[in-house]
Amino acid sequence: MKIDFLHACEKACEVLAESVSTKQIRAGSLFAEQSGTRFAANYGLALDPHAAYLLGSITKPMVICAMMSLYDEKQFQLDDPLVRYLPEFSSSEFPKVTIKHLLTHTSGLPDQVASNQQLRSGLSPLDAFVAACKKLPFSFRPGTGYEYSSMGILLACTVAEKITSIPISQLVKHRVLTPLQMNDSALGIGELAQDSLMPVQTEFGAPEAGGGAADAARWDWNSSYWRSLGAPWGGAHASASDVGTLLRAMMTDQDDFLKASTKRLMLTNHNPVGLESRGLGFDVDMRSSKVNCSTNSFGHSGSTGTLAWVDRDTQRICVVLTTLPGRAVDESKHPRHLASEWIAKA
Repeated sequence: MKIDFLHACEKACEVLAESVSTKQIRAGSLFAEQSGTRFAANYGLALDPHAAYLLGSITKPMVICAMMSLYDEKQFQLDDPLVRYLPEFSSSEFPKVTIKHLLTHTSGLPDQVASNQQLRSGLSPLDAFVAACKKLPFSFRPGTGYEYSSMGILLACTVAEKITSIPISQLVKHRVLTPLQMNDSALGIGELAQDSLMPVQTEFGAPEAGGGAADAARWDWNSSYWRSLGAPWGGAHASASDVGTLLRAMMTDQDDFLKASTKRLMLTNHNPVGLESRGLGFDVDMRSSKVNCSTNSFGHSGSTGTLAWVDRDTQRICVVLTTLPGRAVDESKHPRHLASEWIAKA
């Protein structure tokens, strides 16, 4: 049953307020918009709209927007092979991998390198993760299957760095954050105030993210190492309203920080029937993420406890950022999902 938009926002707020009250989450922020009417609220440690959360995989659409600004300038094509830009990736199936495969999770590469935890506990730089990717096994021939791959996004961003000779964190700042005036966002920490950064409840984090490890405080999601690393697959920080700004910009059919045609390309499903639907950097058709919206939707979620989506049929934007990792509870009971579902009912 459909309900009034502002009433839906109030019900979503009740979810976050209750979750803070019961100490399920330490902080939660909501941004919602429908047809120009905007609503924002913050709870717990999030004392104002500038509270910046570790986005997890919502980072991926942000960095790929920066990369696609190079596509606008014809600096690469989607069907370009990876080895054109990174010739050192010449073994195994790598020569068959294209940029599009990396952006749609159809390269055959796994999510993380086998040495992920060791690299993180050793406080390794990003180029060490790139080097480790050379040893990644392929689950299938590129373009013939789907497997979510954070390392595929890392390699795509490495291509962007190779083209421009600019670190991906700076490319994101100059091509996305500054043009859109996303002043409470950064890939890494950037110039964000330390007291604006919301802590992730790492006791519920995945083992490879530091959950349960004896030395985790040195390298987990809350460590200065990880926060500053700016991992293009999950290391951005942003406020809820800034994420809403990015989603709103992607909705508009006008040339601005990206060409309108490029936005449409990014929000089109590029995967064949039978595979998970994916745009370029974005998830498309958010029903696969258990969001109760139309097929004409896009967005992303993050393992750190974040969720953001747009339903273009209803002109509705929803961003729910929390400090509770996604795996902490069953998704249907996670406050990000419960709050999101109220917005979906409007």
